[in-house]
Amino acid sequence: MKLATWNVNSLKVRLPQVLEWLSIAEPDFVGLQELKLDQDKFPLDAIQAAGYQAVWLGQKTYNGVAILSKIPAQDVVLNIPGDDDPQKRLIAATFDTPLGPFRFVNVYCPNGQSLDSEKYPYKLAWFDRLTKWLSDELKTYSNLAIVGDYNIAPADEDVHDPKRWKDQVLVSEPEREAFRRLLGLGLTDSFRQFDQPEKSFSWWDYRLNAYKRNAGLRIDHVLLSKPLADRCHGCVVDRAPRENEQPSDHAPVVATITV
Repeated sequence: MKLATWNVNSLKVRLPQVLEWLSIAEPDFVGLQELKLDQDKFPLDAIQAAGYQAVWLGQKTYNGVAILSKIPAQDVVLNIPGDDDPQKRLIAATFDTPLGPFRFVNVYCPNGQSLDSEKYPYKLAWFDRLTKWLSDELKTYSNLAIVGDYNIAPADEDVHDPKRWKDQVLVSEPEREAFRRLLGLGLTDSFRQFDQPEKSFSWWDYRLNAYKRNAGLRIDHVLLSKPLADRCHGCVVDRAPRENEQPSDHAPVVATITV
């Protein structure tokens, strides 16, 4: 069972690349972020023609999340329950799998912009609400994965130049502590379950030839509850789509679970 996350940075622009990648990678469940399109503009026909079903939460110009799956979704949740935040950042669904009920949560976490921006405390507060909600979800679903663009590089090994990035947004200690609190719920960063090449990243700025220089950050993650982590036998960054013409600035991350 292959679980994937990919910030596509506009599904309208990147749809042909997404369809091509689905045909090659054949993931079972995919979380897409930054759809950047209205709810009624989602390309459902094209996704279904590729062999996938979809649930989504759209928002014009910004944000937006979707779950693509080969089997029907149930118990869909849009945004953190009880949260009146107008930004469309979370979608969750349950699936019947050979492992039993499987809860798949897809998030596009706030960026924060800078440590002196009003968007930074918003980001930390959003993570607090996410952590509280996930704590309850984990009591209901033993098989839970939360994937997405977290906009946090958890450790210096996830940063191409830690000295340059020190005390900046995406790597600040309060953000990393928020990520650790998620792990403290009993979740595992599936990528770090395995030996990985040094300088493994999932995002590279479009500017300054960052991708060619491999000047990136690892900010896209697949976190797994213990039963899934125990069955996980691999997690990789698929850099091939980042080498397309007009690519997203993110690459997909794919974890494989034994069923």
